[in-house]
Amino acid sequence: MTLWEALAVLLAGIAAGTINTIVGSGTLITFPVLLAVGLPPVTANVSNTLGLAPGSLAGAIGYRAELAGQRHRLIRYGTASLIGGLIGAALLITLPSGAFDAIVPVLILTALVLVVVQPRVARAMALRRAAGTLPAATDGGRLLLLGIGLTGVYGGYFGAAQGVLLLALMGMLLPDDLQTVNGIKNVLALIVNGVAAVFFLFTSTIDWTAAGLIALGATLGGVLGAKVGRRLPPVALRTLIVLVGLTAVTKLLFF
Repeated sequence: MTLWEALAVLLAGIAAGTINTIVGSGTLITFPVLLAVGLPPVTANVSNTLGLAPGSLAGAIGYRAELAGQRHRLIRYGTASLIGGLIGAALLITLPSGAFDAIVPVLILTALVLVVVQPRVARAMALRRAAGTLPAATDGGRLLLLGIGLTGVYGGYFGAAQGVLLLALMGMLLPDDLQTVNGIKNVLALIVNGVAAVFFLFTSTIDWTAAGLIALGATLGGVLGAKVGRRLPPVALRTLIVLVGLTAVTKLLFF
């Protein structure tokens, strides 16, 4: 990896850490950069997951005020995320690499759709709260628990926009404000990335230079996102994510 390539990976890590703390979808920044510097897709995904875990921790710590009183939910949802993340990581290692090449473009395009429709989900959430049609269960019930578990599987396998999925699910099914939901989302993403990263340490090939650069950048980005990320225009973030995501899909399909 050249100096300029290393700098690009570091900056991608900062951007991903920031975006993951605010919205999710940071993998759509780092993954195409890792492909561009020459890493094979599965190695890039594994190294990216390992590198983003410290950024998830920084983001979760940054939202600790919003997490006050959420211990029961974090244990309940966190267990589902842990199991799902482990299953997803195992699928990545056990399925043939050709399956990853075929599945990931579809996952990225799905993630991009989620990024685009997120504002509509937020508006629907607000309308439901105003109309008093929130679910009676304050923990979202079994439906939310299942959704979080399946999102964990997705996150352990690839992970782009798992944060958007979590925000959408919890935003629709929990009677809490968006900042509290975002704090819970950061913890669940940390659990998924963390369990997948530990699994990959013993089962896969890791590019330690790439993982280290992303870890450094994502940690800085996680701190930045928790402090000033709420002031950034959401439209600008979504536009950037869509552009880099389409770049990744194009590279995977045609190069």
